[in-house]
Amino acid sequence: MAKNTVRYVCSACGAVSLKYQGRCFECQSWGTLVETHDEQPDSKIRKKTPAGSLPKVQNLDDDFPSGFHRTLTGIGELDRVLGGGLMEASAILVGGEPGIGKSTLMIQLVPRLAGKKVLYVAGEESPNQIRERARRLSIKAPNLRLVSEVALERILDAIASEQPELVIVDSIQTVYSTDYQSSAGTITQIRECAASLIRAAKEQNFILLIIGHITKEGSLAGPKALEHMVDTVLQFEGENYQRYRIIRSVKNRFGPTNEIGVFKMEEDGLTEVSNPSEFFISDRRTDVPGTAVLAGIEGSRALMVEVQALVSRTGYSMPQRISTGFDPKRIAIILAVLEKRLQFQTAGQDVFVKIAGGLKLVEPAADLAIAAAIASGLQDKPCSPTACCCGEIGLSGELRAISDGERRIREAVHLGFKSIVLPESNTRELKPSIKKLPIQIHGCRTLHEALEAMGV
Repeated sequence: MAKNTVRYVCSACGAVSLKYQGRCFECQSWGTLVETHDEQPDSKIRKKTPAGSLPKVQNLDDDFPSGFHRTLTGIGELDRVLGGGLMEASAILVGGEPGIGKSTLMIQLVPRLAGKKVLYVAGEESPNQIRERARRLSIKAPNLRLVSEVALERILDAIASEQPELVIVDSIQTVYSTDYQSSAGTITQIRECAASLIRAAKEQNFILLIIGHITKEGSLAGPKALEHMVDTVLQFEGENYQRYRIIRSVKNRFGPTNEIGVFKMEEDGLTEVSNPSEFFISDRRTDVPGTAVLAGIEGSRALMVEVQALVSRTGYSMPQRISTGFDPKRIAIILAVLEKRLQFQTAGQDVFVKIAGGLKLVEPAADLAIAAAIASGLQDKPCSPTACCCGEIGLSGELRAISDGERRIREAVHLGFKSIVLPESNTRELKPSIKKLPIQIHGCRTLHEALEAMGV
């Protein structure tokens, strides 16, 4: 008899409960517990380990030759996001909106790995549809093998038969195992199928690329445990109707996180954007109030990003606070500091903030650029067109130190900016080579000083 256990798994964080609750006890989300049936055949029930087959225990200092190495994809932006290429026997989860370019990127990757056998598991498209896409993109890949299958057991048999060096699963939500009665796409099927594929990748030493769907909330579909199971999580950002695509490493066991790669969608597929800073500030207008340029850091890359703010008198009893690419709660804090410390009247104003280019800003150094854009819109006075800024704002109106100040300064010089506004603590120990650069560095202690230096 197979053992059947009913559990309730949170679709937001992956927490497991033995009884149904309206609210998840772990992440406090409402209505996210989904009923699952964990069925295990008798053959999979754990048996007592024989005395002679105990696992081998090793010391940390033991010298063992490492067989792992990276494979360059030939796509510079993708190699940057991965931390230097594809790691052998690794599992990579790729997520994004429908039509944003996940399958296109996978197809473009194959001919650049001409010396490796690639198996493409098509769960959503037929082999003819994939061939048609390859013809449209002018891609010839004799090393690509196609299999249209969604049953996990048959997929594992195909992998064992072909012995590929790279496997692409498109997508994990369509794969199901006959060991479980639940339908494909449920939490149980996604978790167990992904675990079996990852186990096969580790044992048979091939690279596994898993394409995952995106929920309406913008997160990867399936339990959060799926992200913990893989080695790397790559997520497409931006809208599928925009020309540019941003790939961010949300998790990476073999490289830096929050690294981004910028691509441009053309008729022949995704092409790299060699200088993303020029893309993010290319169409900005310097004579319009409500814009500021942030000297930001994304992963190991310095970027110049345009921040836009529109401030207008509200027609409602409660003003609106709407943002795209920035946390609305942080905007509320910045508005409170502007009103309390600098006496800006924001109570009767609607505030709309947008990060140009579809980028999502997370770092604290973006606070000053947001404040400068809002102050510029409130006073109807443009910021200095040749100035950029960065800095974290404290609740008392002070500017706090940020990381990688010198890299931000070098990028500002490279893009032709004449001045940069930084927290004073970041300017105290600058290298002599930085001080000789053709840019004026303003070290400010308070938000008031920084806004004056920005010309607001």
